[in-house]
Amino acid sequence: MDQDTRGVVTVARSVLEQLDLEVVLDRVLEAARELTGARYAALGVLDATRDRLERFLTLGIDDETRGLIGPLPTGRGVLGELIGTPHALRIGDVGSHRHSYGFPAGHPPMRSFLGVPILIGEEPYGNLYLTEKEAGGEFTEDDEQNATALGAFAAVAIDHARRFAISETQRLELERTVSALDATLQIARALGGQTDMNAVLELVAQRGRALVAARAVVIELLRDDELEMAAGAGELPPGLVGRRVPLERTVASAAVRARRPQRLSDHLNRALFDQHGLGHLGLSAREGLVVPLIFRDRAYGVLVAIDHLEPGEFAAEHERLLTVFAASAAIAVATARSAEDEQRRQRIAAAEAERGRWARELHDETLQSLGNLRLVLAGARRRRDPDDMERAIGRALEQLELDIVSLRSLITDLRPAALDQLGLEPALLALVDRVRADGLDVVARVELAPAPTRLAPELEAGIYRIVQEALTNALKHGAPGEARVEVVEVDGRVRVTVRDDGRGFDPDAPSTGFGLAGMRERVQLLAGRLRIRSAPGAGTTVRVLAPAVHRPPDAGSSPARIPSYGRGGRRAG
Repeated sequence: MDQDTRGVVTVARSVLEQLDLEVVLDRVLEAARELTGARYAALGVLDATRDRLERFLTLGIDDETRGLIGPLPTGRGVLGELIGTPHALRIGDVGSHRHSYGFPAGHPPMRSFLGVPILIGEEPYGNLYLTEKEAGGEFTEDDEQNATALGAFAAVAIDHARRFAISETQRLELERTVSALDATLQIARALGGQTDMNAVLELVAQRGRALVAARAVVIELLRDDELEMAAGAGELPPGLVGRRVPLERTVASAAVRARRPQRLSDHLNRALFDQHGLGHLGLSAREGLVVPLIFRDRAYGVLVAIDHLEPGEFAAEHERLLTVFAASAAIAVATARSAEDEQRRQRIAAAEAERGRWARELHDETLQSLGNLRLVLAGARRRRDPDDMERAIGRALEQLELDIVSLRSLITDLRPAALDQLGLEPALLALVDRVRADGLDVVARVELAPAPTRLAPELEAGIYRIVQEALTNALKHGAPGEARVEVVEVDGRVRVTVRDDGRGFDPDAPSTGFGLAGMRERVQLLAGRLRIRSAPGAGTTVRVLAPAVHRPPDAGSSPARIPSYGRGGRRAG
């Protein structure tokens, strides 16, 4: 292998090692100059019609000279000779060629010329142009052979790089599609296991931001004629969530009205967004996408993606992905909102039912008893018989004693005095005793960690009510023979378990009672987790896990410790 051939192979190998098309084209120009000793090299890339140059890359001409030359050539004159006849062309003085148009002002002098085509298969890709051999004189036949061989290698490298670019693009498109499917799946899972609006919105914002590589994503929900900043992810100012602005002051109004995405790069929308939308968000933006959240032709708000983190603006592909994702997000928002509305309706209906129960108990028992007492005393007063009066007073005292017991029981159900005066453990002990008196055998264990102060009032009340509701539901609906109650504080958390061996029920079935709805609401307020396991014929287990929040040191000391209770609420041992 002679030196020239080895040189061609060496530079060709360096070209073939590249996978980036732009790097390949630059390397071809460098290799061509090195092999032929040309001062200037250029590579013209043909357009789709194959009759003119779409791109013209140069090497050897500095930026200042290139600016003086003006527009780049498109393939006229000598350059066009290779376009029409794709064969090697070697000229001693390019200016003397019959197709020469001369050079524009500011163009460096060029005499010797060598041009070779770059053919990918049978299709011309472009041409390699070399001028002004540095050693002087003309390009030789060896230069032509080396340049032709390099052109063949370059064709392979360019084709390889183009195929890789296509496969890389396909890979990226596939990744985006998979990301969109994964994000949609995450939202679907959120719907299956989580109907808390805040949790769903936070997940939507995070997944949407990752999907299109945005600097920030904001979810704005419609609240009548206003937009509420409901959730966000990325670079966002503090205090954003919860802020409200009139809908018409934001670009979201255009997206909601048109029922299609809006680009902030649109002049009108950018001006509107810069003036008002970014003002209420406390953000600045180069660009962005505003995609409406539409489900069953109802607009729930918008998803706003701000500033693409990768080079360039959001492309049509990003808009398409975000639009598809927004459709799934709208379902999530609609479902979560429906769940919120349903829970609110259940709470209102259950609270009204509970008030009705209290009203019936007061009317049917206490009020009627007092009415009978009034009749007894009035009758005795009319007769004015001392013996009748004595008997009436005796019956009245007996009735008053019964009424006092009934009222105390009702008041205890509403708010036990032991809970406020003595603490959670004695209050639970008294509750277990009352439930056992109603015929249910209860085993209880209460172990609260030693602490300077009692648990916070709202936590004590919440735990008491949860245990009360679970036992009451068991008595009313489960017909159990035995129940177990455990309230244990460990590792900064309180674990509550109420288990019975009754007939059980379907936790997912609709319920009109206050019990389950009340439990869920209380656990939510305690920042805890609620799990109910039950099935027809399998008993019921209610488990709650909540942070163990204690009262401040100046809020009073703990009551006497009662470490555990045995069967029926008695002390163990």
